[in-house]
Amino acid sequence: MVKWLDIPQVWVLAAAIAAWAQARFFPMGLSFGGAWADFLAGILVGGGVLLMVLALVEMRKHRTTAIPHRDADAMVTSGIFSRSRNPIYLGDVLLLAGLVLWFDAVLALPLVPLLLWLLEKRFVLPEENRLRLKFRANYARYCQKTRRWI
Repeated sequence: MVKWLDIPQVWVLAAAIAAWAQARFFPMGLSFGGAWADFLAGILVGGGVLLMVLALVEMRKHRTTAIPHRDADAMVTSGIFSRSRNPIYLGDVLLLAGLVLWFDAVLALPLVPLLLWLLEKRFVLPEENRLRLKFRANYARYCQKTRRWI
């Protein structure tokens, strides 16, 4: 029952709620500043969503799963995956960073690297291990030419 909760979007949502709550209830008089922060927030949120959409489209094209903790049917190395091995997780981090800026949640900023660490430990490393076992030399070559994040 709780297994469906162990998906990255739940962690992103929890961090976003924490950032919103910090800004709403504990602002401590701190602020990122006005229009530039909103502009950057829009770029980060938009970029994060775009990365996720591009990755999901590419995965669908190759008829493989985008659901964490499941075995991939195909190794996707084209499209956005030629630039990053983890564009969806990168999109999650960009989305949270943008929301932190948009909410003006200065004290919640440490949630961004914390989310990155959590995604890597909880999802990226286990997925990489499954891909390494299933696709062996092809995955090793892919890792040599494509970085984990950017």
